Amino acid sequence: MSSFKVALFTGNYNHIRDGVSLTLNRLVAHLLEDNVDVLVFGPTVDKPALKHNGSFIAVPSRQLPGRPEYRVTTSFPSAQQKELERFDPDIIHIATPDLLGYKALKWAIKRNIPVVSSYHTHFSSYLKYYKLSILEPLMWKYLAWFYEQCKTVFVPSESMIDILESKKIKTDFRIWARGINSSLFNPERRSSEWRKSKGFRDEDVVITFISRLVWEKNLRLFADVVNRLKSNRPHVQAMIVGDGPALDEMKELMPDAIFTGFLSGKELATAYASSDIFMFPSDTETFGNVTLEAMSSGLPCVVADATGSKSLVEHGENGFVVSVERSDKFYTFIDKLITDSDLRKKMGTLGLEMAKSYSWSSVNNSLVENYREVLKENK
Repeated sequence: MSSFKVALFTGNYNHIRDGVSLTLNRLVAHLLEDNVDVLVFGPTVDKPALKHNGSFIAVPSRQLPGRPEYRVTTSFPSAQQKELERFDPDIIHIATPDLLGYKALKWAIKRNIPVVSSYHTHFSSYLKYYKLSILEPLMWKYLAWFYEQCKTVFVPSESMIDILESKKIKTDFRIWARGINSSLFNPERRSSEWRKSKGFRDEDVVITFISRLVWEKNLRLFADVVNRLKSNRPHVQAMIVGDGPALDEMKELMPDAIFTGFLSGKELATAYASSDIFMFPSDTETFGNVTLEAMSSGLPCVVADATGSKSLVEHGENGFVVSVERSDKFYTFIDKLITDSDLRKKMGTLGLEMAKSYSWSSVNNSLVENYREVLKENK
C-alpha cells in the first residue's frame, strides 16, 4: 500500500527531452521507489523523445505556433478527469500553469485537495525572443493569482524566489534544487582520443555550448563571442552539443564549429569532460542543469547573469557571471581563461567541489518531505 498519492500535471513529460521533462521523470522514479503512487497528466506525440517513468495520461494538445516541437494543452476532458477521480490523489502537483494546470487547480480547490506547484520556466524572459513583451504585465498578474492558490511553490534557487517576490507573488516558496549524477559527469571522462575523433588537437582550447538549440538560449551571443575569439586565437575551437530548430542557422553562423548533434549518457559526459571552457549565455534558465553538469565535469563556466546560472557560478571563483548586454565582457573573461591554463584548472576544481553538494537523492528526498508537511497541514 502506498504512503500517499500524487497527481502530477505538466506541459512536458515525454514529447521533448529537456531539463523539465528529465527533472520530472527523475522525481517520478524517486517517488515510486519511495512507495508513493503517481499519475502524470500532460501532452504527448506519436513518437515521444524519451521513455517516461510511471503511469502517464495524455491530454489533448496542439503545436505551439512557430515552434511545432512544443505542445500546448487545449482541454482537460471528462475521460481524463474520471481517470483522476479514480486515482483519488492526496495532493496535486502542477508543474506548468497552462490551461491544463488551471483546470487541475480548479478541480483540486473544489475538492479541498492541497495543491503545490513548481517553477521550471522563467516565462517572462522568453517573451522578448518572440516580440511579445507587451504581454508581460498580464502574464505576471495571472501567475500571481495562480501561485497564491498553491500551498507551496517549489523553485530551484534563492535568486528565483527574489524575482518572484519582486513581482508581488505571495506564497510559501521552498527550494527544490537540481541534482547531478557525479558518477557519470566527472573529469575522469576526459578523452584525448574522443577529442581527436572530433578533429581537435591536443593544444586546442575547446569552448563548448550544450543545450537545445533554440534562440532563447542566446545562441547568437555564443556565436558572436566565439567567432571573435577564434579570429584572434587560432587554437580556439567551438563545440556545440545538441539539436533543435536553430541548428541549420547556427551552422551558417559558425561554419568552423564542431556540431555533435544530440548526445546522452556516457558520450555526453565525455563531451563535457573533453572540453576546456563551458559558455552558457542563456538568460532564460531557472536553474541551469547544463551548468551544473559542466561544473561536475571540472570545467570553468562563463555564464549569463541569469537567475539559475548565477546561483551556481560564483564570479571570479569557479567561473564568471556576465550581463548578456556585455558581449565584450564575455570576450574578455573567456580570453583570460584561454590564455591562463592554471586559472582554468583552478576554477574547474572549485566548480567540481561545489557540484558535489548536489545529489538527486537528497534533492528529491527534500521534496517528498515537503509533500508530507503539506498533507499534514491539510488534515
